[in-house]
Amino acid sequence: MELKSLLVDSKTTWVEFPGLDGFEVELANLSRKELVALRKKCTQQKFNRKTRAFEETLDDDKFVKEFTNSTVKGWKGLQLCFLEDLVLVDLKGQDTTTLLEYTEENALLLVENSSEFDNWLNEVVFDLENFRTDFKKPNKGEVKSTPEA
Repeated sequence: MELKSLLVDSKTTWVEFPGLDGFEVELANLSRKELVALRKKCTQQKFNRKTRAFEETLDDDKFVKEFTNSTVKGWKGLQLCFLEDLVLVDLKGQDTTTLLEYTEENALLLVENSSEFDNWLNEVVFDLENFRTDFKKPNKGEVKSTPEA
C-alpha cells in the first residue's frame, strides 16, 4: 500500500464555535501543499531599487480573502446577538434572534473584523484532530475496523 493513495488534500467538518450555543461553522482543513500554493498565489515580487533585487511581499488582504474562501465553507445558527461577542455592531431596531446567513462576503468581513473569530479559525483549521474520521481503534486481538466511505 502506498501513502500517496491514502492522502487527501482537504476535508470538511462542522465545528461549534465555543461560547455561542448553536453557532456552527463548516470548515475545510488545508494541507501543507494547499497552504503553500495559497501563499504563493498571494505573494508578489517587487523590485527594490536600493538593493537592485526582487523581493517577495505577501499581499495580506488577498491572503485573508483566499484563506477565508478556502477554509470557511458555511455556517448555521449565527444569531445577530452573537455578533456583539465577536465584532462591534449596531443592532438597534433588529430582531437579535434573526440568523445571519452565510455568504463569502459575510465570512470575510467576520474574519477581517473579529480577532476572536480569526484566532479560533486558525487554531481549528490546522488541528488535524478536528478532521479525523471517527472509527473504533482496535484493541489487541480485535479485528481492525475501517471507516465507511
